Amino acid sequence: MTRRVPELLAPAGDMEKLRFAVAYGADAVYLSGKSFGMRAAAGNFDPDELAQAVRYCHDRNVRVFVTVNTMPRPGDLPGLPRHIAGIDRAGADAVIVADPGVCEMVRRIAPRLRVHVSTQANVVNEASACVWHRMGASRVVLARELSIGEIAHIRAHTPPELEIEVFAHGSMCMAYSGRCVLSNYLTGRDANRGACAQPCRWTYRLVEEKRPGEYFPVVEDERGSTILSAQDLCMAGHLRELTEAGVDSLKIEGRAKTFYYAAVVTGAYRRALDAVAQGKEPPSDVFRELDKVSHREYSTGFYFSRARQQLTDGYIRSWDVCACVLSCDENGRARLRQKNKCVAGDELELLMPGRGAVPFVLGPMWDESGAPIGAAPHPMMLFETVLPLCAPPDSILRKKIK
Repeated sequence: MTRRVPELLAPAGDMEKLRFAVAYGADAVYLSGKSFGMRAAAGNFDPDELAQAVRYCHDRNVRVFVTVNTMPRPGDLPGLPRHIAGIDRAGADAVIVADPGVCEMVRRIAPRLRVHVSTQANVVNEASACVWHRMGASRVVLARELSIGEIAHIRAHTPPELEIEVFAHGSMCMAYSGRCVLSNYLTGRDANRGACAQPCRWTYRLVEEKRPGEYFPVVEDERGSTILSAQDLCMAGHLRELTEAGVDSLKIEGRAKTFYYAAVVTGAYRRALDAVAQGKEPPSDVFRELDKVSHREYSTGFYFSRARQQLTDGYIRSWDVCACVLSCDENGRARLRQKNKCVAGDELELLMPGRGAVPFVLGPMWDESGAPIGAAPHPMMLFETVLPLCAPPDSILRKKIK
């Protein structure tokens, strides 16, 4: 039995991350120009790079959505028309907006562009979704605080042509769908204009007024408190429920994260969604894959209950990238670009698009001149080795961190 499969929407913080997201199975990517996007810390795309990214994706039948989802102040507005027109000229498929004025501006300046309403707009009911639809939106990204039942209710009470998108994986924010002023208050960096300093991830301790210099943990943890930090979202085990709720698009959070994250998480969800489409359970190694990227403890967010607090400080990180495949012949002799130290004899895994990881032991290595080397001595070096099978470009070599 074949089921309807939601779109898989992956993050693309720069061209490298975009390439890996596409290679590992994204149906669409979301990215930003150099301004008006909610992830100023990502590499992002200048006008020429944006046009290049759109051509690259469209040549591979992948759609491109551009974020214009900051909350602009009066001084920001004069630059918006030119920015929107540039996105239109680049050939993007849609823009993601959070502000009604920006929505109206897009409809007026670039009527060809589809409008998606960001989670920043906090759409939590069918009335709000319908208002945005009447304003010209073709999709709403629902607030992250909704349950599966509430999402199904909204789907049943909105026009069928209005698409529903939800987050399926990645970091969660302690503020209501990201509408936070904490960063601006503490650091002057406005989260609602793309410059969040993530103070919810900082370690906090309590100081009593009459005991200056004495720091008390707020929870029983020797490294302090993470009382504002939420666990990461992971819905890989519940894709059937999301599909049955009528969701049209599943979004992976993470434009500021690494190309390795984009590859692994996109690839895992691609394989899981393809299994669900055939009426099967996701392959068991999908869940192991998601554990092999840097992450906080996983939960299902608000989908089935209240989101949970991250009680321990920091990330879980047990694997790292060694190299990326540039080319490989039918005998497995491959040319690679080093990302981190690797040595002949290392126990590695080869990760390729569309399949599970293959363990192997790294054999002899050669530099570009053909001279044997015991290790790639510095980052970004090109070297050759023999892989256990022919691996396509953008395959990844990784090893467990000891």
